[in-house]
Amino acid sequence: MKLPGHDTIARRAEERQLDIRIKLPRQDVVQPMHQVIRRLLMALGVLLVTVLIVYLDREGYHDNADESLDLLDCFYYATVTLSTTGYGDIVPHSDSARLINILLVTPLRVLFLIILVGTTLEVLTERTREEWRLSRWRSTLRYHTVVVGFGTKGRSALLTLRATGLKAEQVVVVDPSEKVIEAATADGFAGVVGDATRSEVLLRAEVHKAKQIIIATQRDDTAVLVALTARQLNRAAKIVAAVREEENAPLLRQSGADAVITSASAAGRLLGLSCLSPSAGTVMEDLIQQGSGLDLVERPVIKAEVGKSVRETEDLVVSVLRGHRLLGYDDPEASPLQLTDRLITIVRVSPSGRPPVETRPLPPV
Repeated sequence: MKLPGHDTIARRAEERQLDIRIKLPRQDVVQPMHQVIRRLLMALGVLLVTVLIVYLDREGYHDNADESLDLLDCFYYATVTLSTTGYGDIVPHSDSARLINILLVTPLRVLFLIILVGTTLEVLTERTREEWRLSRWRSTLRYHTVVVGFGTKGRSALLTLRATGLKAEQVVVVDPSEKVIEAATADGFAGVVGDATRSEVLLRAEVHKAKQIIIATQRDDTAVLVALTARQLNRAAKIVAAVREEENAPLLRQSGADAVITSASAAGRLLGLSCLSPSAGTVMEDLIQQGSGLDLVERPVIKAEVGKSVRETEDLVVSVLRGHRLLGYDDPEASPLQLTDRLITIVRVSPSGRPPVETRPLPPV
């Protein structure tokens, strides 16, 4: 696989001059344009009420031009009065007209000004409020999950993690498509629009403070570049990536990925298994789907299990993780169990949707 050089990527990114934007999950707030339209309708309503009041008592007003008021004159007087222009060509001269101006028209004038000024202030403060939300989000975000690519693989990975208790506010999605990020924010996730091969994009996603990074891009070369950039920014985070071709998996591991899932070969093996035994394929689907039926999970060894063999545990143990070594259940070195071991087990999910003991789900296939 021939990968484009970093200089080429940087030059293309500079030529495109992509706009990096952060979008937080939607809240139940009215959009600025809707606020303006709503307040303009309110202002129009105040104007029409004022026109009606003046028209009903038009005999109490004096017009310097023709002394009598028609409907157009009433609209004109209401407009200049509410806007505090006050040319003085139409004035109330009767006691009733002056009293109505004091008791009704003046409060309507104040209300009219409040609506107009309030609209301007609300639109201006909306941006300030969003900037405050963004600043607070950045300051509180710690040990979160960054998902690069929100396609089928990225969505499925998040669905698995959410089934095991991951909160939506602890997820940041990075994708170059604005429509995809809008879909992510609609699901309650924060999103960053941009090319994840660029370090500035990943920094906007606070990847340097992330606990784990899931790379689910459409292209293998993009996944390699994202892994390289992410590993440079965060040496401690767990990076799990998916590639289409198995030959690219070693390169992705060299780029900093802790675990690499080959989507094409994994799907092919599942297809082959289903051909040999449809029931076995169904069981495997159940195992990799967290939150229902049987789950494949990782958990620590409890004190009661220390010194026992793998077969003496209550759970069905598949493998034993000892340090950086993964031992099979039938490996003689797997028994006896040690307190620092972790067990890869198959457990039945409780009715609440969680395994009966404290566990950690395995990365989704």
